[in-house]
Amino acid sequence: MTTPGGGPSGGTVTSREPAKAPSRVFCARLAGIGVFDPNGDLLGRVRDVVVTLRLGRQAPRVLGLVVEVQRRRIFVPMSRVTTIDVGAVVLASGTLNWRRFEQRPGEVLVLGELLDRQVSAPRGGGGGGGGEDTVTVVDAAMEQTRGHDWFLTHIAVREGRRRRAHVRTVDWDEVKGLSVSEQVQGAASLLAAFEQLRPADLAQMLHSLSRKRRDEVAAALDDDRLADVLEELPEDEQVELLASLEDERAADVLEAMGPDDAADLLGELPTEQAEHLLALMEPQEAAPVRRLLAYADDTAGGLMTNEPIILPPNATVAEALARVRNPELSPALAGQVYVVRPPFETPTGRYLGMAHFQRLLREPPSALVGAVIDTGIDPLTPEQSLAAVTRYLASYNFVAAAVVDNESRLLGAVTVDDVLDHLLPENWRDEDLAEDELAEEKLGQQDGRPGGDGDGPA
Repeated sequence: MTTPGGGPSGGTVTSREPAKAPSRVFCARLAGIGVFDPNGDLLGRVRDVVVTLRLGRQAPRVLGLVVEVQRRRIFVPMSRVTTIDVGAVVLASGTLNWRRFEQRPGEVLVLGELLDRQVSAPRGGGGGGGGEDTVTVVDAAMEQTRGHDWFLTHIAVREGRRRRAHVRTVDWDEVKGLSVSEQVQGAASLLAAFEQLRPADLAQMLHSLSRKRRDEVAAALDDDRLADVLEELPEDEQVELLASLEDERAADVLEAMGPDDAADLLGELPTEQAEHLLALMEPQEAAPVRRLLAYADDTAGGLMTNEPIILPPNATVAEALARVRNPELSPALAGQVYVVRPPFETPTGRYLGMAHFQRLLREPPSALVGAVIDTGIDPLTPEQSLAAVTRYLASYNFVAAAVVDNESRLLGAVTVDDVLDHLLPENWRDEDLAEDELAEEKLGQQDGRPGGDGDGPA
């Protein structure tokens, strides 16, 4: 869609060209699409649309877009947008205001706050005396006027509770209930708009929502998806979200998490609450978490996961590479395999050595992993400190390392991402680091919204 021409219906047209109907852009379809500068270089991706409600039933004014640039959410005014096309938003220039987006009083996030809201709309889409239906908001459309301002003019609503129920579009002024912000909402439409997001990006989106909306989205996610997202949230928000769930579901989500991440989260809870949730978990799921909780969190035992790739010495290189290709493994955990005597569940039988996947790629598929393992490097012990683990990984250029007990049984593996989690500041996921704040002070710019502070233009 290019910048539309024409005026509102019923207006006087003085141009010799025939009036064109305003182009309509549905906001949910903008979620995740690229934002480009005039040269076609990708700047970021759309994460939401910011509007401000007006008096009476006047259509809300669209202020701008929330755009994620290098994992940072910023505000881009609609005045900077020149083109909205299929899969692309083009800006007038590539110069951006890097001030972090913060929602102001009176502003509403279309995707984060309007989708899934229960409202009233005329029955059958007509404005006559046919009564009203309670419907669910699934999308909102904005249009640009002849004066180049954007307004939220139409609402797409779904009748009934089924996902495939009839969807129709009604005028904004025909809908009642959009100004009420504290009613209970679902989250199906919001999650559908962001279903392709990686867990870290979805976690960042949750971080930007209100506590109420965050809880609603968490309730709508399935256990596996919520477990993945929880692992990417700051610890205080992990605790808040877990507390918002029923105990039985909280235990199910903990089971879906990696044992090391579940142990880290339970370690943030009061002892009685942690024990209660452990008791609700399946015994076979709770057992490895209990073992990890026995170690201090700044030791190799507290850092490790007890689900690395474990193989017998008579496994072939082809079998090892098949395990490495498992898409559910993190890159660090898939970096090497560990060879042991039976049993093959941690704590295993005697640890024999490890093989990096690059070594496996250089060997014939039929070769046995027992013949290609590295036995010349001593593994870590669970009592070793975070500093010792860091030096170990740096010294050998490893992305993961085996942890064994004093009987040479493999207990698990420490990965570099878990080490970084403990080395970085506690609030590193909050994007509130000192250098960001200093950069904002230096910018001192307005972001194009009414009520902004600062001296200069964006």
